[in-house]
Amino acid sequence: MDRYAVFGHPVGHSKSPQIHAAFAAQTGQSLSYEAIDAPPNGFAAALRGFVDQGGRGCNVTVPFKDEAYRLADRCDALARQAQAANTLRVEPGGRLAGFNTDGVGLLRDLTQNLGLALAGRRVLLVGAGGAAAGIVGPLLAAGIAELVIVNRTPQRAGDLARRFAAHGPVRASALQAPGSGFDLVLNATAAGLDGRAPDLPVAVFSPETVAYDLVYGPAAGPFLALARQAGAGACHDGLGMLVEQAAEAFWLWRGVRPATAPVIAALRGV
Repeated sequence: MDRYAVFGHPVGHSKSPQIHAAFAAQTGQSLSYEAIDAPPNGFAAALRGFVDQGGRGCNVTVPFKDEAYRLADRCDALARQAQAANTLRVEPGGRLAGFNTDGVGLLRDLTQNLGLALAGRRVLLVGAGGAAAGIVGPLLAAGIAELVIVNRTPQRAGDLARRFAAHGPVRASALQAPGSGFDLVLNATAAGLDGRAPDLPVAVFSPETVAYDLVYGPAAGPFLALARQAGAGACHDGLGMLVEQAAEAFWLWRGVRPATAPVIAALRGV
């Protein structure tokens, strides 16, 4: 049975094993999938042990996406753009191919599952780490009117905006003065994992704003509560993105594209 995994720290809460088990059952694929909690300085060793023991591929989550990119022997264009990989595929000789499926997953959830048209929209991105880097390129390619990036450390927002300046209308801004009335506000920070919301001015939200947290479950709560209190018209967590990026990874590994709608519905208990 082919072996797959998700690496992270912490990772015990991950729904990825449940998602990939559902994909395997749906598509008739024989595989196992587990969650592996690697120590902060031990990801490379844990990954090599997994490969040496026959692992065929893995997903990579916080805080190892940047390191996964550096460890890969080759990467696709989206991973190179982001300088972060959330999916690794083991190729002949134990070589690692790196991919970034975060942006694809986000756009599929926004456009296909939630019915949001992105062309011409003003978008605010909160955060400038690996999660944010993975979605900037696909957002710009979708034809948005403007992408404003803010971060608690302004230099990181500026660095990310400059990296993508040739790909579309993107700029960095101070966290407390990004502008107002955005069509879409995306939270790509880890603040919710500590029970906090990012320190955003309420003017970024309006009744026409869609607020979206890239994480799901309780960790999305603080940001979505802030957005609701500020009058955002719609609020969503990142469960759909999680399933959609997993489906892209499954396709990269197995050459089969699973249906995502029934898996999302099952996870939400619908």
